[in-house]
Amino acid sequence: MPHLALNGLSETWLLKELGHRHWLMLAQMAGRSVPDFRDAAGAPVYAAFRSVEVCEAAFERARENDVLHIRSALSRISRTQTLSRHELAIGGEIIGSVTLTSVFVHRRSGSSNHSIARIEVADLPPFDPAIRPVRASPVSCSDTGASYGRLKFTPCPSQDFNGAGFLYFTSFQTFADRTEWALTPDLARSSLLQDRRIDYCGNIDPGESIDVTLSQPKIQDGTVCCSCRIERSNDAVLLALIRTSRRFSNTNVVC
Repeated sequence: MPHLALNGLSETWLLKELGHRHWLMLAQMAGRSVPDFRDAAGAPVYAAFRSVEVCEAAFERARENDVLHIRSALSRISRTQTLSRHELAIGGEIIGSVTLTSVFVHRRSGSSNHSIARIEVADLPPFDPAIRPVRASPVSCSDTGASYGRLKFTPCPSQDFNGAGFLYFTSFQTFADRTEWALTPDLARSSLLQDRRIDYCGNIDPGESIDVTLSQPKIQDGTVCCSCRIERSNDAVLLALIRTSRRFSNTNVVC
């Protein structure tokens, strides 16, 4: 049951699972039994996600007692970045794919998440500079559309942050969904996830608040497309851009 949501496979559970697999594959790539990466001073180094792409999702096909098969592959795409692709299938039928791009980071000073900086780690195989990451998702909605509404959230340390003290990458998508549900309930109730692109730009410390701004939804040919900007409330620093397309079960629903 933890693997499912109301309309099939839980996207939040899935991203947590794939993030965990990505982390373990990094350790394997570096020839380590556990993903314990450190900088020159001995401080922890983490793989922070730069982007997540969910492509051609059909998560509603997942039902109780189904077996989900995940085929994963990891590659190094720069000095500090790695990319993993995960193909999802149930009963031999593809129900979507997910691409995760991470960057190695550490905190430059103190414990604040405002001081995160990139860092290169040792023991990874060489990368080909000619290889460039490919955006797999066909999401095409713009993040510059007119604002439809805004909500403020104060993320909860026990629910929204991970053990490393960062606002967890899966929490960004949940705040976007909560904003859509609050501001456009008819659209949220009548549509299913098709594609999503999340670009991560920053983080917050526990106790800080975020502003989530939803763009004007665009409806065309049975699909609704919208974007969210997530900013740190106290200084308006951009934390994430989230672009989502959903398909309707009822194309007559209007915003």
